[in-house]
Amino acid sequence: MIEKRIEGKKVEIFKAREFSSPAVFLNTFSDNSKEIYGHLLSLTDRPFSLIAISSLDWNRDMSPWTCASISRNSEPLSGGADSYLDLLLSRIVPDSEMILGPVSKRIIAGYSLAGLFAVYSLYRTDAFSRLAVASASLWFPGFRDFVLSNEMKAAVDKMYFSLGDRERLTSNPYLRTVEDVTREIVEHYRELGIDTEFTLNPGNHYKDATGRMARAILSSLE
Repeated sequence: MIEKRIEGKKVEIFKAREFSSPAVFLNTFSDNSKEIYGHLLSLTDRPFSLIAISSLDWNRDMSPWTCASISRNSEPLSGGADSYLDLLLSRIVPDSEMILGPVSKRIIAGYSLAGLFAVYSLYRTDAFSRLAVASASLWFPGFRDFVLSNEMKAAVDKMYFSLGDRERLTSNPYLRTVEDVTREIVEHYRELGIDTEFTLNPGNHYKDATGRMARAILSSLE
């Protein structure tokens, strides 16, 4: 593993053992990249590189536009995804690929707000051809309408979404929409002819996050 610091972001590069393999770009809230990588190695012998980015300003970097606090204990989301995406494309991706060499495809991946960011990025750049998200925050106000009324810039051939089957069981008016919105968005992508998988896992938003993220990435490699 090679670690870099790029404009304050921690970038961990787990290089594939084979030349020109898929590269997975994973934005993470906590520093759990080694656990996800190890879990993936236990699930598959397919070659891949994992580029994990952390030390993010989570509520800013992962949110596509501003959103007021959705609960008494949460912070506002300040809508800095476009700025972070510019950093990802202008520095993190090329600097990583200088180490990796040519890659066969780029996969954008993420959990929770990073899953929201991953979907959003497909409408802003054609740099990624596959998507792997778990418990993506697709409840984000206005995001369903954004997806249904805009065209992706990316030519995506495979998508994977998963949720916990208890995520909708909340009194929060935003969060309780997540399963309905995710299913609607998944169906939208299927109607566009994209190979789109959706899985419900037992538990809430936080249960088995590492395993669920690893399984999402595994699906995108197949």
